[in-house]
Amino acid sequence: MKGLTLSEKEQARLQILNKVIGMELVVQEAATLMGLSERQVWRILADYRKEGAAALPHGNRGRKPTNAIREETKRLIQELAQGVYQGVNHCHLTELLEEREDIKLSRSSVRNILNEAGLKSPRQRRPPRHRCRRERYPQEGMLLQIDGSRHDWLEGRGPYLTLVGAIDDATGNVPHALFREQEDAQGYFMLFLEVIGNKGIPLAVYCDRHGIFQRSPKETETLEEQLGGERQPTQFGRALIELNIQPIFALSPQAKGRIEQLWGTFQDRLVSELRLAGAKTLEEANKVLWNFLPRFNARFCVPPAQPGSAYRQPPVDLCLEGLLCFKYQRTVAADNTVRFNGHAIQLLPGLDRFSYAHTRVELQERLDGSLVVYYQGQIITIREAPPQPVTLRARKGARAAPVTTPSRLVVGSSHDNIAIQGSSMIGPDTIHEKTQEKSGQNKCLRPAFTKSKPSPDHPWRKTLLTKSLNI
Repeated sequence: MKGLTLSEKEQARLQILNKVIGMELVVQEAATLMGLSERQVWRILADYRKEGAAALPHGNRGRKPTNAIREETKRLIQELAQGVYQGVNHCHLTELLEEREDIKLSRSSVRNILNEAGLKSPRQRRPPRHRCRRERYPQEGMLLQIDGSRHDWLEGRGPYLTLVGAIDDATGNVPHALFREQEDAQGYFMLFLEVIGNKGIPLAVYCDRHGIFQRSPKETETLEEQLGGERQPTQFGRALIELNIQPIFALSPQAKGRIEQLWGTFQDRLVSELRLAGAKTLEEANKVLWNFLPRFNARFCVPPAQPGSAYRQPPVDLCLEGLLCFKYQRTVAADNTVRFNGHAIQLLPGLDRFSYAHTRVELQERLDGSLVVYYQGQIITIREAPPQPVTLRARKGARAAPVTTPSRLVVGSSHDNIAIQGSSMIGPDTIHEKTQEKSGQNKCLRPAFTKSKPSPDHPWRKTLLTKSLNI
């Protein structure tokens, strides 16, 4: 009896048993009050008469369970959480212990063991807020949420990287993702090249109002836009139009919360995977990421409300490299050349047309760095144009190194994929003139022009004089 503690339920049973012994209640009434059968009440009453109040608590109270976790296992888990798996959240640590250490425990057991040692989960969750949950799209491929996450993914072991990825709204599946140095249109082109090649063409994409997807309303309209009455799309927006993909622009980060939640999970789990793999470069990070995605999809994907897939299979003759690229319009000069990225490109005569002077052609800068020129849907044979005499004299006078040219020139018929390969890629939506002016050795000197003052009888001066005298 010394040190015995009874719960409120056991204290109530004690009072009822005392009334039964005192002939104030019969066993049938006591069974009703205690919620037990008469046989159980007779058994408890017999034990109470022998042992007193000690018979009321359960017999296993104070005993160690047979399935209790051993102290050695607890200490090992605490040591691993502070050593190899430092910074891994409790749920992720439970999975890693089963995969790598052959320690099979529930998430709650691991959390209790770490909480006893004062090791809280490194991922701090925000307090819950009341929000209305948006219904998922019913079928896979109907909507993809795309975004980029700038984060210290390598934890100081390498450069800051941006993770560009997509997530399916119906299933939570991540069809593809990749690390980039910056969030740019080329990264999204590479993303969709893999998604369409593996899955198909989605019906719509959900994105923010980044300049990659939509032009800023504060941006000044060009003359062509003013005459046409509509804004020209960005390079990525133009690709969505050509692929018949409907863009949906979010007004807040919460609107595309599914991919924002994905970044939160990746910044916790993927960072730990990169640290365990010792990734230090962009290439190593991409290898770890692509090995991580199948396991992530198997763990977190949910079945769609409707079976089947809404992805559209691209036509067999569709050239994705010609759609997911940078396209520019140029007017051909009288000598059948066009200027692009500091180079003069010579257009050679084709079978259907001898000269392209003063026509509009389309320049496509592919993701592999090649340059392809189109005229009315036909590929034009091109090569590097010879330099002009002024440029040659400027190089001679300045004793400068020759201007860099593409590393390899491929020439073929008008039906071949002819390109100038090896030229550097340029940024999205804007032609960045990467000319040799960045290097002092490669400056091209232009001839000096002398200013001439118009004579008094010049027609312009007569017009100004007439206007001033109101004649």
